[in-house]
Amino acid sequence: MNSGLIFHADATAGESRRLGVSVIIEGPFTENILECKFPRWIPGSYLIREPMQHLTDLSCTADGEDIKAERFGVDGIRVRGISDANKVVLTYRLLAAEMTCRSNHLDASHLHLMPPYTWVLPTRGIEADRLDLTHSITLDCPDDWTTATQHPGKEGSWTANGRDELLDGIMESNANEMISWNVMGTTQHLKLWDSGGFKTPQSSIDRFIEAATLIIEEHFGLFGVPDWKEYWTVLQLTDSGRGGLEHLRSQTSMMPRKCMQEGNEDEWRDLVSLFSHEFLHQWNVKQLRPHNFLDYDLQKEVHTDLLWWFEGLTSWLGDIICLRSGVWSDDDWNKDWMRKMNRHFDRNGMEHESLMESSHDSWIHLYRPNSYSREVQISYYLEGEMAIFCLDVELRKRSKGMSGLDDVMVSLYNEFRLGSTKEGVKYADIRKALVNTSGGRNLGKMLDSLVSERKAPDVLAAFATLGMELVSEKERKGAWLGLKMSNSPGRTKVRTHLTGSPCREMVHTGDEIIAIDGLRVTSYKEINAAIHGSANNPISLTLSREGVLLEVEVIPISHPEHTVKVKGGGNRIWKAIKCSTRRRELLL
Repeated sequence: MNSGLIFHADATAGESRRLGVSVIIEGPFTENILECKFPRWIPGSYLIREPMQHLTDLSCTADGEDIKAERFGVDGIRVRGISDANKVVLTYRLLAAEMTCRSNHLDASHLHLMPPYTWVLPTRGIEADRLDLTHSITLDCPDDWTTATQHPGKEGSWTANGRDELLDGIMESNANEMISWNVMGTTQHLKLWDSGGFKTPQSSIDRFIEAATLIIEEHFGLFGVPDWKEYWTVLQLTDSGRGGLEHLRSQTSMMPRKCMQEGNEDEWRDLVSLFSHEFLHQWNVKQLRPHNFLDYDLQKEVHTDLLWWFEGLTSWLGDIICLRSGVWSDDDWNKDWMRKMNRHFDRNGMEHESLMESSHDSWIHLYRPNSYSREVQISYYLEGEMAIFCLDVELRKRSKGMSGLDDVMVSLYNEFRLGSTKEGVKYADIRKALVNTSGGRNLGKMLDSLVSERKAPDVLAAFATLGMELVSEKERKGAWLGLKMSNSPGRTKVRTHLTGSPCREMVHTGDEIIAIDGLRVTSYKEINAAIHGSANNPISLTLSREGVLLEVEVIPISHPEHTVKVKGGGNRIWKAIKCSTRRRELLL
């Protein structure tokens, strides 16, 4: 009888930063050659990666006897002469020194294991449907470590039902206690790890659990309590690293540790926003997926034009849920929106790229920016959220506050989630769900325009509909060069140009600004002081370009007065948007 595979990892040598790995494949084999490959991407991170670069000390046995294993291609391992074998065991070591939420990281204090970058999978030599069977996972760790993973089982030994469950089962193992609590009949688990070993105050942990509970309750109020009854949050605290990645019934979120320290309210607001965003992905990505993502091909790019929905809507609704739950105040939402508007005005890529184009080209753009990217490319997270905001406001207006895009999302989830008779969603399905929602009958063309045309959404008009407005943050005095700089001791280099920069044609990214009108400058602060009174008057910049000094003349301008700050308390429509799902009927 065919059986699943056995996947093992050894994290007992944390000081080496190398993870011991083995993959055990029992017969029968379908031919004399066995080939295995690493997955090269994971859903939620649209970039081809090369886990093979971290592999060393590859060896193989067949029924206990050494047998040659050879590399082929960029991601493959090939073994010959195995047709009569009962069991083949591949072993290797992996460097696990990259500290991100998307990679393996091992040291003496913890293991963060990403299955796609740990275990190779057979692609030739066994029946393909064996990957759909139940697999065994074993892990050796120091005795005082415990592991957070959604895989069922007990410490050190778990199972995974099929390939996708195996690859999407994040594992975080360390000596910190597992914190568990109940939310509406579900068990929530929190596993903390601090990269420097700093002990997080209990009061900060309690504050996060209280906030997470309110956010979870609001999600459940919208979608219903899910069939899955356990969820794991891995929270990694660092000096400056940030990122998040959703998994089946779990998430890994990485934040600067200051987010858990009282007084750092901007970072705290970012933390709960990230948690809500990744939690919402359980519905919008993990269950409701693009139609062509139902059966992932993890060896090559799989394109979709819908990331503006799966990330833009998640960004919009995830933050609105923070507001509805009471974890964010109105002031919190206003400040965060101002941050987004500043990012929006710093770039003009929407004149060159639509949301659908941005989604499709994610593989070559979002994770591979350059110093000129912001001029011609957009983020389907940021600009997608703004488009969704405008559409949501218009839908609320036409339905007199009764319906919003969260209702469209729930409708799509119920009809097209995994396990339904119509698994997987297409653009036509999103459009149809919108126009079939109360108030959405004539909004199909607005949706088409927002996602397919190369222009920014009319955010100002949307705020006017809500009885609010966007105004300038504050009057900024002095002149402006429109340059984003990078500082290092004693020198300042140009990173990129902001939209409208008067220096765009004369100053290159990578140039070091040495002096202004003959005055030496060594920091961004000194540059601002040197040009302060020079708006609309020519100045001389001394630059170092590739080690060669040159002089250029530029004319600074006054600071652009972007409308980024939210003003006003909003009308009935805004109150309907931010009202808790469980209280909405009472309001209306």
